[in-house]
Amino acid sequence: MAAIYDFNETEMSGQKLQMKDYTGKVLLVVNTASKCGLAPQLEGLEQLYQTYHEQGFEVLGLPSNQFHQELETDDEASDYCQVHYGVIFPMTKRVKLNGDDEDPLFTYLKEESGHGKIKWNYTKFLIGRDGQLIHRYAPTTKPEKIIPAIEEALLAE
Repeated sequence: MAAIYDFNETEMSGQKLQMKDYTGKVLLVVNTASKCGLAPQLEGLEQLYQTYHEQGFEVLGLPSNQFHQELETDDEASDYCQVHYGVIFPMTKRVKLNGDDEDPLFTYLKEESGHGKIKWNYTKFLIGRDGQLIHRYAPTTKPEKIIPAIEEALLAE
C-alpha cells in the first residue's frame, strides 16, 4: 500500500521534491491556479506557512490547468504567485488532477479521502505528522478556517 512519502514531484525550478522530506511534518497540499477567483487564498496559505512553519508546518502548492485557469508557463505562474501574493512556500510544476495522466499524488489523496474527482481549484488536503490524511477541504474553505486543525495536528506526536 502506498504512503504519501512514496511520491515525488518537481518544483517549478526543476529540482526534484521528495515527499519523504516532509516526514514528521504537518503538510497542507493544495491544487492552485493563478487566474482562478479563489487565487486570493494564496495570501492566506502563505500566512499559514509563515505563522506555523517553524513549528513543523509546510504548504505545498501544485498548480493545475485542469480547469483552464492557470497561466501559460510554470515561470509565469511562479512569478505571479510571488508578486501578487508573496508566496514563498514550495510550488511544483503543473500537474493533472483527474483523468488520464493525473498526478499519482492526487490519485493517492483522492483515494485516501474517500472522495473522487477534484471538482475545482484550491482543494486542500491536510496531512498529519504521521503521514496520514487528516481532512480534505473544499475549494471554498478559506485557509484561516483550517487553523484549528493545523494547530491540533502540530500538537500531535
